[in-house]
Amino acid sequence: MVWFVCWIILLAAVGGGRNNAVVVVGGVNVTYDGRSLMIDGQRRILISGSIHYPRSTPDMWPSLIAKAKQGGLDAIQTYVFWNVHEPQPGQYDFSGRNDIVSFIKQVQQQGLYVSLRIGPFIEAEWGYGGLPFWLHDVPGIVYRSNNEPFKFYMQNFTTKIVNMMKEEKLFASQGGPIILSQIENEYQNVEGAFHRDGYVNWTAQMALGQNTGEPWVMCKQDDAPDPVINTCNGMKCAETWKGPNSPNKPSLWTENWPSFLQGYGEDPYLRSAQDIAFQTTLFIVKMNGSYINYYMYHGGTNFGRSPAAFIITSYYDQAPLDEYGLLNQPKYGHLKDMHAAIRLCSQALLYGELTIETLGQDQTAYVYNGSSVECAAFLINNSSRESVVVFQGSSYTLPSKSISILPDCKTVVYNTNTVSTQVSRRSMQPVMKFDSLQQWATFSESVPQFDETTLRSNTLLEHSNTTKDTSDYLWYTMSVQQDSPEAHSTLKVKSLGHVLRAYVNGALVGSGHGYRKTPNFTLENTITFLSGMNNISFLSVMVGLPDSGAFMERRRYGLSQVLIQEQNFTSYSWGYQVGLLGEKLLVYTDAGSSKVSWSPYQNASTLTWYKTTFDMPNGNEPIALNLGSMGKGEAWVNGQSIGRYWVSITTPKGIPSQTWYNVPRSFLKPTSNLLVLFEEEYGNPLNISVDTISVNQVCGRVSDSHPQKLSSRDRFQLRPRPRVHLQCPKNRKISRIVFASHGNPSGDCESYSIGNCHSPNSQQIVEKACLGKRQCSIPHTTENFGDDPCPGTPKTLLVDARCE
Repeated sequence: MVWFVCWIILLAAVGGGRNNAVVVVGGVNVTYDGRSLMIDGQRRILISGSIHYPRSTPDMWPSLIAKAKQGGLDAIQTYVFWNVHEPQPGQYDFSGRNDIVSFIKQVQQQGLYVSLRIGPFIEAEWGYGGLPFWLHDVPGIVYRSNNEPFKFYMQNFTTKIVNMMKEEKLFASQGGPIILSQIENEYQNVEGAFHRDGYVNWTAQMALGQNTGEPWVMCKQDDAPDPVINTCNGMKCAETWKGPNSPNKPSLWTENWPSFLQGYGEDPYLRSAQDIAFQTTLFIVKMNGSYINYYMYHGGTNFGRSPAAFIITSYYDQAPLDEYGLLNQPKYGHLKDMHAAIRLCSQALLYGELTIETLGQDQTAYVYNGSSVECAAFLINNSSRESVVVFQGSSYTLPSKSISILPDCKTVVYNTNTVSTQVSRRSMQPVMKFDSLQQWATFSESVPQFDETTLRSNTLLEHSNTTKDTSDYLWYTMSVQQDSPEAHSTLKVKSLGHVLRAYVNGALVGSGHGYRKTPNFTLENTITFLSGMNNISFLSVMVGLPDSGAFMERRRYGLSQVLIQEQNFTSYSWGYQVGLLGEKLLVYTDAGSSKVSWSPYQNASTLTWYKTTFDMPNGNEPIALNLGSMGKGEAWVNGQSIGRYWVSITTPKGIPSQTWYNVPRSFLKPTSNLLVLFEEEYGNPLNISVDTISVNQVCGRVSDSHPQKLSSRDRFQLRPRPRVHLQCPKNRKISRIVFASHGNPSGDCESYSIGNCHSPNSQQIVEKACLGKRQCSIPHTTENFGDDPCPGTPKTLLVDARCE
């Protein structure tokens, strides 16, 4: 049998009948028992999603929050980013993208709760795990340990944030939206390195002493002391987690990863909507899960130099809302339907008695029932094959690795493996190209020589402690006397990461780099010295700071050994230059750009600044910069960094990890926007473009349903035979039907073909129903398509369309 969704689910999924989190002005009491969080004494199953305010722009926040709410979420989760808020000790920044109070208030205005992960160590694939780098220079400090200097600054910032929230009355007890707070983050991963020195207990007591009035959690911390709740992070918490460390604590899942982090040179991790739905439902059923947070629901963009080492600029683009805030279908819609189905069962789940029935070798029924609640059942098929089971006298076909949800213990309203939501694909449309030499001006970054440097040392300095995270770049320079006319020498340089470029007398003689999991590397090459004094310069480049692990304050980067003809120059007279001249002069801003002399573009060269201008594209579609022809560097628009790019490093499949780079419209003016690139390699700016992002493909696939005998309860009604629903984005219409087949087409929206059963007028029927419309709905019935082409054969309708 193929499953269907009853009409009440569809209404719930778009907001009808929703019991959204409505914040009470007078405040609410948030507590918990062994079953769930409780709001004013009422148990709740809460669905949450992570949206990080610095990874999007304030003009995007209302839309992102609204889409999260429409997707069935009850709460928004966010970290607090210490290093952006306190870039220097006692100097705070809560403006623009860092305006956490405004973000939380906007969540509140849309009727959702907030889970606030203060940390203040957050990891988050964010540079230094959110710790400000100035902590590195605090005498005697040891991060995340029972170390007085660290505890002082950690408590100071935690108190700063809590007091801000209290002043703005943002905790639920004050009438605000914050119902949960988190202290520390995945500390169990490093706890052994510190021999369980008491830091966890101190941290918990410090947090509880803030008197917020709401529960505190520690994620991935099995020994979280009472009353702090330990929670799970991962993709399969129903299968891998031990559960709460006390029977009085509920099961909370703080990070349910709908995709995964991606580093430069790595393929994206693609997690299916079906797997997310299966694991989420399994957690609710098997673990009594009552709070599930998707990390991320919208990933956004790692602007500037914010991401951790080797992490790409685009963050969790495969989340339900993509980097640009567009719906990732079918992931968004399939989870939305699941949330609605779970909500129909919430009273039974929260207050019913559980009975487990074995239906087969890998098939189980979890049944929740009670005298004061309705029956709800979850039929689980853990097999990789489809299975037919009998439950309470009726036959059910369970797709492979799936859970069927029956809110009345009779009617299947949702199956985790059966996607009825349309599939959509975005497209990038070039609207402006920079293919003319006259469009570009260049400024060459000079290679410093030893005599030009003022910072000196008789040894190789560690990179990050020298730059203090003010730049990715550190020049190491030295001079070598050569008495013979010309000599070839072997150069061998060991680097602790991340990128190295070697120059002899101003000419590039070699480059090397590491990877996220193996940042260390060795550069070896043959070089030629001229007679007399030779200048050797090494450009060490970091691609972000670390974000996790014990003793981060001890990490070392940059050059560790230099050998020339086996002679060790590690202990030698070295000169240093922190950063680039162009950075110092701010050439990526209008004011800074006017201070240097720019040259006409002639040909690609290394260490070059490129600048041009462009007008904002019309419309309101997201904008991205296609940097597919560039190498490695950073890009700025009107003085704001849109992030690092690294196109030349490719995945195992031979393609760049990222080609398009988000340019928020809020960064732009109507005309004459300044675009500046710093290119380390031999990138070609003549082939880049400004593109608009839109959804141009919409595809739907539904199959025959065989509804079971329905309950007499009037809230369940038989939905008509399924339909394919297609919808284009606003201001776009269906312009072409690429494929349509009613019968038994093979494949799915990724790849398909007509099967041996096909209604010959499929294309005509669908075109009549859809062309020229923003949305359409095609009934999956033989009557709609004329005669039955193959009586007795279950039918499928698959339609692939384009939007313009």
